[in-house]
Amino acid sequence: MDRSEKKARRVLLVAYDDAQILDIACPSGALDIANRYGADPPYAIELGTLGRRAVRSSTGIVLGAGRRLEGVTGRLDTLMVVGGAGSEGAAADPLLLAQVVRLAERSRRVASVCTGASVLAAAGLLDGRRATTHWGYGEGLAARHPDVAVDVAPLYVRDGNVYTSAGVTSALDLTLSLIEEDHGASLARAVARELVTHLHRPADQAQISVYLSAPPSGSRAVGDLMAYVAGHLTADLSPGALAARAGVSTRHLTRLFAAHAGTTPARAVRAARTEAAAHLVRSSRLSLAAVARRCGFRSTQTLRQAFVDRYGTSGDTIRRMPDMPAAKAPPGVETPEA
Repeated sequence: MDRSEKKARRVLLVAYDDAQILDIACPSGALDIANRYGADPPYAIELGTLGRRAVRSSTGIVLGAGRRLEGVTGRLDTLMVVGGAGSEGAAADPLLLAQVVRLAERSRRVASVCTGASVLAAAGLLDGRRATTHWGYGEGLAARHPDVAVDVAPLYVRDGNVYTSAGVTSALDLTLSLIEEDHGASLARAVARELVTHLHRPADQAQISVYLSAPPSGSRAVGDLMAYVAGHLTADLSPGALAARAGVSTRHLTRLFAAHAGTTPARAVRAARTEAAAHLVRSSRLSLAAVARRCGFRSTQTLRQAFVDRYGTSGDTIRRMPDMPAAKAPPGVETPEA
């Protein structure tokens, strides 16, 4: 073993049948590019499975494992458990859980991608910690593991030496943050540029922005603004601020929204914030006050009123509903801005 191999940061990705292939490709690809851009020490990246068995990803592509989990010895830099449709079965496999616990004890840090958090939780590695997962699975994770503080708002969460990330491509955001932590911002930026991605999205950017329903629009300006709104719910989203961002007057912006979205800028913003808050209430155990802050409402009372105006019910009721409530028909008068 040469000197560079001795000092390499060992990264072991734990996989199983029906793993999401992007959960494997995003972190391993980013770390490989970091190596090519001069990461020192470099990353030694391996895929491990029980018995070194090849695993069939959820796409049907079969991946050959490089390591037998039971045979891994020595120190690891990073242990990362991937997610996917098979995560529920993986979280119920005592042999896999035993190896995850054993390897976590040998690792400087432990991470999960997407529903890989359910494996870490089943192994007891998230007890007493704040953690995230894909927004669609947060409610189930919280119900099964009440000792875990599940928060589906951020893209990724660090609690001590344990890192959890949200759905699929947020694995890239997490990995870029690990590269920055290990080697500095310059290398992380170089990797992001090579991947033609953001430089990288901050941990607290809301994953909820990816599933908000924007009003249909035939205007690129309106569509671009609503995409911005969805990703920046806590920003100044007043009509004046949005008009300035679009490079038009407030009056012209109002005309654009009326013509292409059938609403006003203020109503569109309030609807986006309220929808985001409803998703967050349903998929997390955050208090209404915390939800209000994350979604850009000035107070809990303002959020409560927004729920009543849009859904005709309270946040507590929304939390207990089996499905997202349907929005009421928009009022015929101006809704106060959140």
